[in-house]
Amino acid sequence: MREMTRKVGVIGTGHVGAHVMFAMAAYGVCDELVVTDINQQKAESEAQDIFDTISLLPKRVRVSAGTYEDLADCDIVVNAAGKVDLLIGSVDRGLETEFTINAVHTWVDRLRKAGFNGRLINISNPCDVVTREIALGLGLPEGHVFGTGTGLDTARLKSQLAEQTGLDHKSIIAFMLGEHGNSMFCPWSCVYISGKPFSQLDKSDPRFDFEPEELEKRARMGGWKTFAGKHCTEYAIASTAARMAEAVFNDSKMIMPASRELHGEYGVEGVFAGVPCVIGKDGAEEVLDLHLTPEEQKKFDDSIAAIRENMAKADSMFPVKQN
Repeated sequence: MREMTRKVGVIGTGHVGAHVMFAMAAYGVCDELVVTDINQQKAESEAQDIFDTISLLPKRVRVSAGTYEDLADCDIVVNAAGKVDLLIGSVDRGLETEFTINAVHTWVDRLRKAGFNGRLINISNPCDVVTREIALGLGLPEGHVFGTGTGLDTARLKSQLAEQTGLDHKSIIAFMLGEHGNSMFCPWSCVYISGKPFSQLDKSDPRFDFEPEELEKRARMGGWKTFAGKHCTEYAIASTAARMAEAVFNDSKMIMPASRELHGEYGVEGVFAGVPCVIGKDGAEEVLDLHLTPEEQKKFDDSIAAIRENMAKADSMFPVKQN
């Protein structure tokens, strides 16, 4: 891999893309930002807004608006192109499928032909299916294209557990798995709080006397609670992407759920899904295959079936070319 210059490109400057730009700059993740959008004026305006902020940030960042070809030498590109208005009145991220899959095909060939050889983090929904579409289009090595997947949903779950127990988030190991959608779930057999398995917690302690299904539901529906009042989610998902990008730049080997293609893990082949991954300089480098109970494996299988439904929609639009 060539030496990284800490250059990040952002595709799409709507609610999420603009916040990704700010998170990358404010957290000091990158040294250079290049932003693109089908609306060039929007991209230029967002770049100018960040430019005007630089003197107030802890670290200098170069920022510009460009074309998809200008992203070719980026170390990391974040895809945030979407049309969140399509979800108003619904709780189904799959309603964006037609728009986001078509959007991918406005730029993926151009980026590949320009010689992009970095890492790509996808945010756009349905996340697992769009991530797969990008991976197919770019043809990069395994793990170099991955999605935020259930990374944010896991953060939501840990926030709920921290609020309930009064313990720091970092004292909690827990994951949301599967589709970044309504079928995601938490395998409670893999939850550890203060070093103890969830099943061994003293339920006579009011901190641990709670219904796990209720906290899991709050995590699953957390994004929709945010969406209900502002018709978008911004800060948390942008921070998720920034944290993943930071892990790539620093080769952190951070364990965090991401959407990555499965090759036999969890008994699944050829599907991108939210699973714990090791994230480092080569992207989502490794899938951690958790030992699930039979009941949890059934939930995972059901979630994979939901992803496959949206995969079929995408494939009907742009059939996968057979080698």
